[in-house]
Parts: sequence; structure tokens; C-alpha cells
Amino acid sequence: MSRTAIIYDCEFATAPGAPQRFWCGPNDPDPVVFQIGAVRMSLAAPYKDLERFEVLILPTDRSGAPLTLDPLNARLTGVTDDRLAQEGVTLANALDQFSRFAGDDRMWAWGKDEFNMIAISCYVAGIVPPIPADRFGNAPELFLEAGVPLDVIHGLRSNTMLEHFGLSLPDARGHDALGDARMVAEVLRHLMQTDQLDPMRLSAPLHTRDS
Repeated sequence: MSRTAIIYDCEFATAPGAPQRFWCGPNDPDPVVFQIGAVRMSLAAPYKDLERFEVLILPTDRSGAPLTLDPLNARLTGVTDDRLAQEGVTLANALDQFSRFAGDDRMWAWGKDEFNMIAISCYVAGIVPPIPADRFGNAPELFLEAGVPLDVIHGLRSNTMLEHFGLSLPDARGHDALGDARMVAEVLRHLMQTDQLDPMRLSAPLHTRDS
């Protein structure tokens, strides 16, 4: 089993009120990914972050035309259309980079970010998902196994959970993919360091699929 794991987060297109109406407003964008951030965490004490990863993605609509982000995205994440134009790459390129960064490690997010990052985004872009679904895990499951009450878990958010556990990470920005990934990793590190969570639970065998 791998001695490292990937903690990741992604940011995806939204608009004011879109989450509450499940993106069914007439002007709501498809919730496609435009930023991925991740850390590689050691599963050996003291469970340090070993590497960081970040990539910006040029979002497109269903016709392949560039998607202009609602100003809400910039306010939340700090990612502007200008920055995307300068640093963004295609979805296929970004997912290839992320896949190579992750290697054989299991990937965990606060929630099921792989749906926006892989399923929805690849469907809209018309490309084959390059990473199988069973490579991804849902970090709230780990919190539950660590003894965090279910009602508490339901109230936690990746960008605010540090305070609940009495932790801080001053240089990590909330609603930034890398910042949120680092915050989740920090709490997981705390749970492992205090023997509430078995580090090997974050690991997994290589994914294999019959051809």
C-alpha cells in the first residue's frame, strides 16, 4: 500500500444563488472546473505535506467557447478571467498533470469534488474521463471513522473547519483550491497525530481494470 495520499480540492463555475437552486437558473453556468489544488501527504508520522500542486483551467461551455466566470468566482477564489487567460490550460492538459502528480496515490477531497472536476467537466468538454472513479475518496468518511459526530461533520466546510479543531493555517486562503486542500490535510494530520485516525485508511491498492 502507498505511504502517501493526495488531498485535493477544485473550484468550479458558479453564480449567486446557483448552489441553492442546483444550477437550474436560466443564466447559471455549467459547474465546470477552473482550478485544481492538491497536496501529497506522508502517511508516516508526523504526516507532513511533501508536495503541492495547482493548475488553472480554461473553462468552456458546451459548444467549446470560452466561459466567462461570474464575478462571484473571483470574489471567492481570487481567480480572475485575466489570470485564467495568462495561466490557464485545457481541461485535458490539467487532468493529465493532476493524474501524473497523483501517481498511484488515493485522492481525497472534502466531498465528492471529482464529479465537478471529472464527470461534469469531461462530459461538457466531450472528453473521456482520464481518472477512474474508484481512485477518489470522500474525506468526511474518514472524519466519521475518527469519531467526529455526524451532525458536526455535516456542518463542517473545507475553508472553515480549522477553527472547529482549534487549528490554524494563516497562509492558506479559503475558497482557493490549494488553500482548501491544505486545510483539509491539516485536520487529517491532526486526527492522525492524535491517534484518532489510522493513516493507512488514506491509502489504497493500485487501481486495476481488466482490458
